[in-house]
Amino acid sequence: MRILASPTLRRACVAGLLAALATACSTESVMSLRPDVDVGTRTAGVPAAIPITPVPADPIVSVPTDETAQTPADPSPAPADPSLTAYPHFEMPAEPVEVMPSDEVACRRDLKRLGVEFRDLDPIHEGGCGIDWPVQVSAIGSVEMKPAATLSCAMAATFSRWTRKELVPAARWRYLSGVKAIHQGSSYSCRNIRGSRGTPSQHSRGNALDVMRIELNNGRDIDVRKPGWFAFRQRGFLNTVRQDGCDYFTTVLGPGYNADHADHFHFDIMQRRNGYVACR
Repeated sequence: MRILASPTLRRACVAGLLAALATACSTESVMSLRPDVDVGTRTAGVPAAIPITPVPADPIVSVPTDETAQTPADPSPAPADPSLTAYPHFEMPAEPVEVMPSDEVACRRDLKRLGVEFRDLDPIHEGGCGIDWPVQVSAIGSVEMKPAATLSCAMAATFSRWTRKELVPAARWRYLSGVKAIHQGSSYSCRNIRGSRGTPSQHSRGNALDVMRIELNNGRDIDVRKPGWFAFRQRGFLNTVRQDGCDYFTTVLGPGYNADHADHFHFDIMQRRNGYVACR
């Protein structure tokens, strides 16, 4: 027992034991323990592979975790341009609307009281001519204006007042008939006074109207041109029209004044010094 206990003897015994184990556990000895099998195209004892039809995988659905879960989106639609949300929205200022002066408003009320059929037109500005607040007159009561006249409201009101208070009564007195239509030859027109050195005509301001003839309800058509020597009634009527016009207009020119006015009456409301009226 004491011999076995010595370190040298113990190491020798351990070495011998390890060598014996290595010899017993060699590859050849291990392979000799295999069962006799017939190794063919497939391993014996392993059943043939059964064909398996692949099953399509379910679509992957991303489920947010607690950390990635978000609150439901705002149902209101997103702006078309996200960049607009980063800056304040400014609207372009609207163009100022020009307000009709009070005298023009009052003038239109006057036209309505006189029974004038008219419509407002856009402002007229062409060169040195124009009307800021023009109206187009198509009738004065039952009296038609042919063609419709483009005038300043002040001229339209003056002419309408003269038509109702002077022209129509004169026709009834002389011809026992009302006036059907006034045939005018020129209302607004951008031009100078003929023969002048660039002096604008009152037509260029809408403050003048030329009357060529007057049509009555009884079918008579009175031409403004100077009547014959024996046309006493027509002569008297035209003289009355001319004379009464001087109480309403600042200028009344007609046949006999000059060649330019031989076939019509010219009426205007030109502002003159000291209230001068040219009635010729």
